[in-house]
Amino acid sequence: MDSVDYNIRMVRKEDLDGVAEVEALCFPAAEAAGKEAFRQRIGRFPESFFVAELAGGTIIGFINGCATNGNTICDEMFENPDLHDPDGAYQSVFGLDVAEKWRGRGIAAALMDRLIEEAGRRGRKGMILTCKDRLIHYYEKFGYRNMGVSGSVHGGAIWYDMLLDFKDAGK
Repeated sequence: MDSVDYNIRMVRKEDLDGVAEVEALCFPAAEAAGKEAFRQRIGRFPESFFVAELAGGTIIGFINGCATNGNTICDEMFENPDLHDPDGAYQSVFGLDVAEKWRGRGIAAALMDRLIEEAGRRGRKGMILTCKDRLIHYYEKFGYRNMGVSGSVHGGAIWYDMLLDFKDAGK
């Protein structure tokens, strides 16, 4: 696979359409966040929302999530950006999206590494996310531990709680 020239940076308000487009390509409609949810997230926690963009400015992927004191994600967090606690102990990951055409080039890993770095810089205890069973092994590569089936019923899917404890990971 050819390498790709891209940059990872903090989201900006003008990225809204590109982010919403990538999300719609990556998730089924029942699970995808809508444009208004992204507008609110960009406004509330841009410091934990990063995009991967091509040299020409096209967004090809992103990662985002709020900070919280809980060590699991609840469904309300996806819809209510006011649940973001800037001083929260844990950085959540609501979505790690890379458009299919650009997958397999390390972009998702680079986005995850960037958010892990930022969470550590902000003094978080760790990171949390939910994923489907087929992705558990992927997140384990970053040091996440599978905590079992999640209470989340987002989009009617079965999710697993994943926890990356910075103390355990030596971060």
